[in-house]
Amino acid sequence: MNRLLIAILAVLSLTMPLSGIGAPDETQKQLMQRSQEAKKKLAAAQAAQGADRQKMMQEHMQLMDGVMTQMQKAKPRAGMKPEQMREWIDEHMKLMEQLMGQMMDEHHMLMQGSR
Repeated sequence: MNRLLIAILAVLSLTMPLSGIGAPDETQKQLMQRSQEAKKKLAAAQAAQGADRQKMMQEHMQLMDGVMTQMQKAKPRAGMKPEQMREWIDEHMKLMEQLMGQMMDEHHMLMQGSR
């Protein structure tokens, strides 16, 4: 019985610290979702013409502005272990790269429209 209890506690002690590592936190999940919404809006704008295109571009820019504002305010939670902090930073950097890619696509689209 004691060996079983010790084995269970050992397994739990090994798996519990890992449960917080490797997954984005709730704020990052929301930001990813909003980033995907903005990406869909940009794709729709690329396929649209005229006033519809302009409207969708404006909506995309508003979504991106909101995401960027949230990204600037996002902070890792207090008490994170170094490896958890690294994971949080990695997720934040991935989000930043996605947003930069969208902004570049948006910029190229706007530049093509001005020619």
